[in-house]
Amino acid sequence: MDSRTRVVTSLSHEAPDRVPIDCWLSSEVAARLLNRYGFSSKEELLHHYMVDFRYIDGPVYIGPELGLREDGTKEDHFGVPRRHVSYGAGEQSGTYSEVAFSPLERASCVADIECYPKWPLAEWFDYQPVREQAQQARQEGKVVVFMGDRLNRCAQLKPAMYLRGMEQILLDLYMNEAVAQALFRHIADFYCDYLTRTLEAGEGNIDILFTGDDFGTQHNTFMPVEIWCKMLRDGFKRYIDIGHKYGCKVAHHTCGSIISLIPEFIECGLDILNPLQPEARGMDFEKIKKEFGRALVFHGGISIQSTLPYGTVDEVRNEVRDRVQKLAGGGGYIFCTAHNIQADTPLENIEALFEAYNEFGIF
Repeated sequence: MDSRTRVVTSLSHEAPDRVPIDCWLSSEVAARLLNRYGFSSKEELLHHYMVDFRYIDGPVYIGPELGLREDGTKEDHFGVPRRHVSYGAGEQSGTYSEVAFSPLERASCVADIECYPKWPLAEWFDYQPVREQAQQARQEGKVVVFMGDRLNRCAQLKPAMYLRGMEQILLDLYMNEAVAQALFRHIADFYCDYLTRTLEAGEGNIDILFTGDDFGTQHNTFMPVEIWCKMLRDGFKRYIDIGHKYGCKVAHHTCGSIISLIPEFIECGLDILNPLQPEARGMDFEKIKKEFGRALVFHGGISIQSTLPYGTVDEVRNEVRDRVQKLAGGGGYIFCTAHNIQADTPLENIEALFEAYNEFGIF
């Protein structure tokens, strides 16, 4: 089977020749692996690891110049100032973008949300590059995925956390529902327009739309199911409906203990659930497969919190074997880690991971 046939078969809940492979790496880890193998491009690395998925970059920002503040922070397209933060040392070092402050944290009423001057517009992006990106990936026989970057992924709760502050938006859910609803509406309206233009530009060559919004902590959801339904369900389903309109399967990434939300995801029409965070409470893979495996394809499940950074090669191999036994039966499972592999992961564990994928994933 080629990659597209393999993934389509698994998405149809049938057993392909082997479990499809996806690969999520931090930029620092990707650079280390390229150096280790002497490769000049990430494409060479993905080919080496027999990865079936290809993520396109998506639209290019061409809107108003993003604000640069005196303190060195730079605003994103939502007007949220961010700063670069460094962590670690040596080979285990890296950088990430951190919110400096939330510009709508002090908003007290819906009018403050409505008159916010920096709501983004979908026309601030050039969608023409999507056409060539998707065509090229399709021509290579790979499954074409659009997810966007970490700062512009179709979501609702996370952008609201950036704009309003994590604590404040969670308080709003109980104490100021109108403000929360106004925020979510503005965010979802932008992403629906952005997403429609992106998928139109893809001209049918995008196979999977990947949305991403963390709804859980290590121990529970951020909010009760009934509040999720009241506040976030509509936007969540709007994204899925747009993906389906353009012929895509729709995947959603949410970290945390979200077992109670899975029935709602299914009712909304979700096709693929990522990442099945293994450390989160209640994420019993055998139970999840039994209860929801006919409706959902599962993507992920390999620990980046414990096994990959701190385990032995044998422990990595055993974890892959366990996921095959619990999740891969009859198809409907895709190998991937529970998030990007981080800089604290030994390269020998990464190599063992992909070797195990190919050893234990054969049907």
